[in-house]
Amino acid sequence: MAAAIALSRRGRGLSTPNPAVGCIIVRDGRIVGRGWTQRGGRPHAEAQAIDQAMDQARGATAYVTLEPCFHLSPRGPRCTDLILRSGITRLVVATRDPDPRTDGQSSDFLTSRGVTVEIGVLEREAQAAMAGFFLRQTVGRPHVTLKLGMSLDGRIAMANGSSQWITGPAARAHAHLERARHDAILVGSGTVSADTPRLDVRLPGLEDRSPRRVMLGRSPVPEGWTAIGAPEDIVTLSAVDHLMIEGGGKAASAFLKADLVDRLVLYRAPVLMGAGLGLDDIGLGALPSAHGRWTLSDDRMLGVDRLEVYARVRGA
Repeated sequence: MAAAIALSRRGRGLSTPNPAVGCIIVRDGRIVGRGWTQRGGRPHAEAQAIDQAMDQARGATAYVTLEPCFHLSPRGPRCTDLILRSGITRLVVATRDPDPRTDGQSSDFLTSRGVTVEIGVLEREAQAAMAGFFLRQTVGRPHVTLKLGMSLDGRIAMANGSSQWITGPAARAHAHLERARHDAILVGSGTVSADTPRLDVRLPGLEDRSPRRVMLGRSPVPEGWTAIGAPEDIVTLSAVDHLMIEGGGKAASAFLKADLVDRLVLYRAPVLMGAGLGLDDIGLGALPSAHGRWTLSDDRMLGVDRLEVYARVRGA
């Protein structure tokens, strides 16, 4: 299942509006098929893995990160039927599908036809890999990552607004990888006016994974961009399950103040800037309320810079 979850991440930023699912088919201790949701959501991971396994799927075990789809679609067959026809006899599922068109139904259907179904293997990890899909299904908005490059003293730009480059090439390359994993990327209108940012992915082989560009603000909208007036308007962004906030202290502060940031990606450079720009008011009333809101999920060096990734602790 861990390998299936790793596979699923290949489709993140490409598979929306479908979730990025991974599937591995094992027979006699050997992997005979694997798949992940492809660009635009088709083919599904299970369909790809079954096509690869062919006759070897009969009597095999399939590990899939999300309950196979049960609802009928004009875009292709439902995975529940594909699994049944393939002859797979055991299905291990990481997590149920929150979509009411599937939730529990495919598992019941397959069980009633003799397939052994197990649910809940690495459930938390699978849901984290599909965080945007689960948030969209449950609360109606995308998963939001806030990326900040900063100095040791918390500055994100010089006093004159310049910020190229606080961090080094390894950190910047990692930031481009983060871009490739998101459906859309947002900056404030001030950043758009001052920098005319490209916001594309400039890593060899991943250039075609540049996210859609979104501007926060009421300024004239550049061609090819989408504009929203307030952080809460992210619910109106179609086919966006993973949104990245990159650029502009005001935009970053606005999302933090609205409590719409689910993940922080901080690149800390070994420099001190003194006078400079940081975050604006984020609605913190008292220092004690700042504690317990974030938990560290990753911490490593990228060249001379330190990467720190934090997840929002909801309910804190």
